[in-house]
Amino acid sequence: MYCPPRPRPLPAVASLIRVMLQGDGDLLSLLPSEAYRIQSGPLGYSRRSILVVNAPELVREVLNDPAGIFPKSDLMVGALEPLVGTSIFVSSGDAWRRQRRMIEPAFTQMRVGRAFLSMSAAVDDYEVHLDSLAARDAPFSLDLAMSHLTADIICRTVFSTSLASQTAREVFDAFTLFERSVAQVQLRRLILDPAWTPIPQSEAVLGACANIRSHLGALLDTHLAEDAACFDDIAAAVIAARDLDSGHRFDRKELIDELGVMFLAGHETTASVLTWAFLILATQPDVLARVRGEVDAVVGDGPVGFEQLKRLPYVRNVFRETMRLYPPITFIPRVAAEKTRIGRHAVKKGAMIMISPWIIHRHRDYWSEPHGFDPDRFSAAREGELVQGAYLPFGLGPRVCAGASFATAEATLILARLARRYEFRALDVAGVRPVARLTTRPARQITCHVQPRRR
Repeated sequence: MYCPPRPRPLPAVASLIRVMLQGDGDLLSLLPSEAYRIQSGPLGYSRRSILVVNAPELVREVLNDPAGIFPKSDLMVGALEPLVGTSIFVSSGDAWRRQRRMIEPAFTQMRVGRAFLSMSAAVDDYEVHLDSLAARDAPFSLDLAMSHLTADIICRTVFSTSLASQTAREVFDAFTLFERSVAQVQLRRLILDPAWTPIPQSEAVLGACANIRSHLGALLDTHLAEDAACFDDIAAAVIAARDLDSGHRFDRKELIDELGVMFLAGHETTASVLTWAFLILATQPDVLARVRGEVDAVVGDGPVGFEQLKRLPYVRNVFRETMRLYPPITFIPRVAAEKTRIGRHAVKKGAMIMISPWIIHRHRDYWSEPHGFDPDRFSAAREGELVQGAYLPFGLGPRVCAGASFATAEATLILARLARRYEFRALDVAGVRPVARLTTRPARQITCHVQPRRR
């Protein structure tokens, strides 16, 4: 069975030495082989203590968090706060519940049937760009290609503008700098610092965040102008949001916070998975042939319509299996706000609770051939093999991703259309290594060439 690129699990000390030699603080390379075998247990030595939780029933306990004692990790909040402020992505408790109630109506704008025309139009435009690259046989970054396409889709959905506008393009470029500069968790801080230690950010990161927020503000201001009533999109819905109890509405800073989250979560996560999916299609001709065979049988050469997405189960399962092996959110860290217990483990205040879709999706107790690429494991005929709660690419509990259906439809459409029309050829595949950044990304960008499909 084909096993796509991954850091090979090593014993704890060897993993630490490997990360020190790599010099990039990659937590995927730091994970010891034991982490893929235990149900729950401590991870190495840390001043604050780290508890890895893999057992599905304990994962549900932490992420459902009925007592409110497992807020988002202070390390994640500190890394993201310069970009997304105190938005719904990093807030907890009553503040999070108020924000969620207020922006709930905006999620209706992400309903797939409503957004599908914007998705299709963005893919239309991107096929023109790929045709140009093919005609020149020009090399390009697969990572940036997928980020550009999904960012275009989310810009059209949130702000009713395409990424071709100068403002939207500059937001995209600044976010790329932010994503590659900010460390989700610095190894030294993870091991040596106590909980809730302030996290300084570099001038480059702060500058990128200020640039992004400035441009998001410019896009927002088009919706705050006197003639803005014509907009019917996510930004307009968030602007109109009101707390029914207090009457509070988001001020301009809060609007930028919330829309920044939607831009971040709405394109970067899907782009991450699509990067890995097209790498797999470029190197596995049997998988590509099955994708094309299904699309040809269902759609032919005509447009891929919304209703036809439901009749592409193998294409959808390629996306699902890619999300299993390369979950966009590599880690879902929480911090214990008070002393408690998780299963048989005593947990002190300030301890980090590490829930990792990467580990759980590759755990030998929950998956056969856990590192192997097998889209058919998600087929209807094999439903009985799936362990409930062992697949969480969109999270779990009250904070589960509200855009899961949007992302699945978007990715299925992109895979079906681009695989049908193009041959992707990836260079230096042997050197590809996944790392944990804001999402699961290649350590170095994957260079590709593209050509029209040979019939």
